[in-house]
Amino acid sequence: MSVIEGEVPFRVLPALTEQNRDFWTAGARGELRFWRCGDCRHWIHPWQPICPACHSKSLATEAVSGRAALATYTINHQQWMPGPQLPYVVAIVEIVEQPSVRLTTNLVNCPHDRIRIGMPLRVIFEPHPDPDGDIFIPLFEPEDA
Repeated sequence: MSVIEGEVPFRVLPALTEQNRDFWTAGARGELRFWRCGDCRHWIHPWQPICPACHSKSLATEAVSGRAALATYTINHQQWMPGPQLPYVVAIVEIVEQPSVRLTTNLVNCPHDRIRIGMPLRVIFEPHPDPDGDIFIPLFEPEDA
């Protein structure tokens, strides 16, 4: 997993909390992390106080492989606010460890005519300085990029 170098677009950054800090900052270590149940091993995103599968409270964050599949996407041509250069792809990806864990993200480094539902992807991180701790936005690119 890599971190994007150079100038990055403006993004509205999340407020860091005890529950989301590891998700937003683990990119510094090249990791994509989610909450996981210590009893049944179910991945949980977004965070919940108990496991939705077995109702355990034994939860901790763990790294996933960073691999995903494209579930759906749209190509945005409208500039709503400062942000990524137009046009850009808004995607929903399913992590390979548990496809029910989905992220809304951007698909990058992929010509629009190569985008296919189900295509294999890998995470890369877009760093943003923040006074509460640098934030690393997880983006996805084709696995063969």
